[in-house]
Amino acid sequence: MRWTGLRLSVTLLTVVPLRGAVAAAAPGSPDRATAAAAMAWAPAVGLALGVIGAGVLLGADHPLGAGPLTAAVLAISSLALLSRGLHLDGLADLADGLGSGQAAPVALEIMRRSDIGPFGTVTLVLSLLIQVAALSQAESSGPGRGAAALIAAVVTGRLALTWACRRGVPAARPDGLGALVAGTLSPAVPVLITVAAVAAAAAAVAVSTTLASQPLGWTLPLAVVAGLAAALLLQRHAVRRLGGITGDVLGALAEVAATVTLVVAAMGPRA
Repeated sequence: MRWTGLRLSVTLLTVVPLRGAVAAAAPGSPDRATAAAAMAWAPAVGLALGVIGAGVLLGADHPLGAGPLTAAVLAISSLALLSRGLHLDGLADLADGLGSGQAAPVALEIMRRSDIGPFGTVTLVLSLLIQVAALSQAESSGPGRGAAALIAAVVTGRLALTWACRRGVPAARPDGLGALVAGTLSPAVPVLITVAAVAAAAAAVAVSTTLASQPLGWTLPLAVVAGLAAALLLQRHAVRRLGGITGDVLGALAEVAATVTLVVAAMGPRA
């Protein structure tokens, strides 16, 4: 079951079509236990995506000499391609739904539409601009800081999905991805993964400072906490306005958490 959950997580969160994975849209499947495992694996999938994005960032900036800004654009673009742009689409849809000011049923219907309205367009453009600017700043602040910030941001974004699927968080609709994964995880799961993520970020800073003499910046573990806090605030607002979570809400949480993490990780003095 656990490995089936990992395959499903990879299939849902990336463009990689793993053989044997269960399609989320297939009638009667996957079951909620598999969906729960998939959401528990989400931060690990984020780690793999973050490493790939960091490789694009470092390769474009240093061997190829594209510079921090162009490298940041390429890295963020690669992540959007690897995730099929689903999280960005969710962010735009949620912005349109919440920005409409309508009651939950109407807002949910707006979010179902395939087009993107003015709220969604502005939110999407600003989010991408902030991500690129923050990543570029982190990359130019010292060796390894951009890569570390990007990995932390992508992991935190997927960890926000794990938090949103804990027990006590309802689904806004009786169908769809939100209904499948809502309330499937024990709160202990995101807590333990969060402790591990923050500890890993703090350890990376300590090692870079004492051994490599190339400090990654003291804001890195703080960035993980800030990104999750922002996502939890948005989740609370979405549940209050819509009655629960949907697939679009999950995508928006991932993007907001990643954006805030990048911004905070880019802060602090240059190395």
